[in-house]
Amino acid sequence: MEFNDYQKKANRTLFGNEQVLTNCALGLASESGQVVDLVKNYTFHGKDLNREELTKEMGDVLWYLSQVAEWADIPFEQVAQENIETLNQRYPANK
Repeated sequence: MEFNDYQKKANRTLFGNEQVLTNCALGLASESGQVVDLVKNYTFHGKDLNREELTKEMGDVLWYLSQVAEWADIPFEQVAQENIETLNQRYPANK
């Protein structure tokens, strides 16, 4: 699936009012924290890494990111492309 397609399809599930951006930013922080918690429990507490739960939580992070981009009228594909260009500049030997 293309990033922009994902962004548009995910947008159909966005409900809110004038505080959509704030809701998405807070949701992004919350879902990112859940990813961090899964990794922390695996790394420091000896728990098995639940890949199914990790995939679900990363999907939630992706949803919130896509909707912040949607709100700001930024194509999600542009976010991905510019990030790859930044990574290529930071790590030119790893191209």
